Amino acid sequence: MVTGASFAQRLFGESTFGLLLEYLAEDPVANLTRATDLVLKAPLNKEHLEEVALLRSAIQTDRNLQQIVERIFRLSDRNVRRRLLTNVLLRSYLAGSVRQEQLRQERDYPIPSVILIDPTSKCNLRCKGCWAGAYPKTDTLSFEEVDRIITEAKDLGVHFIAMSGGEPLLWPPLLDLCRKHSDVAFMMYTNGTCVDERMAEAMREAGNMTPAISLEGGRAATDARRGEGVFDKIMAAMDHLRTHGVLFGASVTVTRANCSEVVSDEFVDLLLAKGVLYVWLFHYIPIGRGPDHSLRITPEQRAELVERVHAVRRNRPILVVDFWNDGWLTHGCIAGGRRYFHIAPDGSVEPCAFVHFSVDNIKGKSLVQILQSPLFRAYHKRQPFNHNMLRPCPIIDNPRMLRQIVAESGARPTHHGADTLLSGSEAIKLDRVAEEWAERADELARGPEREQGEPLAVAEHV
Repeated sequence: MVTGASFAQRLFGESTFGLLLEYLAEDPVANLTRATDLVLKAPLNKEHLEEVALLRSAIQTDRNLQQIVERIFRLSDRNVRRRLLTNVLLRSYLAGSVRQEQLRQERDYPIPSVILIDPTSKCNLRCKGCWAGAYPKTDTLSFEEVDRIITEAKDLGVHFIAMSGGEPLLWPPLLDLCRKHSDVAFMMYTNGTCVDERMAEAMREAGNMTPAISLEGGRAATDARRGEGVFDKIMAAMDHLRTHGVLFGASVTVTRANCSEVVSDEFVDLLLAKGVLYVWLFHYIPIGRGPDHSLRITPEQRAELVERVHAVRRNRPILVVDFWNDGWLTHGCIAGGRRYFHIAPDGSVEPCAFVHFSVDNIKGKSLVQILQSPLFRAYHKRQPFNHNMLRPCPIIDNPRMLRQIVAESGARPTHHGADTLLSGSEAIKLDRVAEEWAERADELARGPEREQGEPLAVAEHV
């Protein structure tokens, strides 16, 4: 079987790509144009060639994008550049995508680009409204189970693995796993409290790890949800990572209380000063431990978030993705194996980290069998869930779709209370949420900014 790694060899070879990265490090902006000329000669699919061509054009004119490129090389240790960037850009994006597209055409089910794995449910914090807070706290996956899934994933061209939990840095075999699979990029969602000097150095030595540290804004907002003193520990963790040249990001849960703060110039500038390269924005979803609808952002706040994220992208050298408002980037929901899926700490396979239903478990099943599950098939035939890409989600934007999928596939809840989304008062609340946002989202989609068919949140450099 031809693997993504084989394609990487065919395109450039790791040593050649490493030399290319060192060439870029000498003068990233000036040399990137020449590098993209080389990439455009590679046997990529049409979509990726178009994306690389657009990047090449933007690099030449967009000073903000130029600064992002400069930050990547300025902030990264040489070993991190050699391993992480090679795995992300060459093995996952360039070579892996070729392999995945080949398999999608040969088979009757999608091949994901990333798999999210929770190796443990253990956590040293107890954050309010945690999406994973209702899972049993004793669940854990073995090294052998995770190792097998990643090995099978690489055969499908998947060289990007995300990890969450629980707290993934509390899973003892983590570093050994990352060292063994040196040809995979690992991103872990972490609360940051376990990142000390020693851990940062280990990540630098591994070279293929990038933490996305969770916080809620400044000290007051973060400590209110995560516990007193957590913000200061996060700031220290970021300092350790920056000192050792580990590229890292931030993961922010957007709530009614912090919606304005987390996209403010002051907060974004703080992240830039600490060395944060990317930011994932997750809207609070009323699931997990103690679902609280008072934390949900309002339709007005969600609309303002579209505007503010667009402004940040234009004015700050940081990569920002708003998963619910950025459906236009991915043509709708990416879950259910279309581009990603989630493995819970007990091995249950869920379509999404926020959709806690399953029909399969990785224990005793191959990855290929899992990708053909009735739950994923029910997802595939309905995607995208809405023609308006500002309404991509089957939970808060199209909840009736989620009910249909669960009923059709026979999926079971993966923890007590997960099925409250399907009926009763919680279902009524979600229907109301979807209806309220639908009206505002459709107004945004019809606005004057749609002249070229693009949503308001278009980011030239994403």
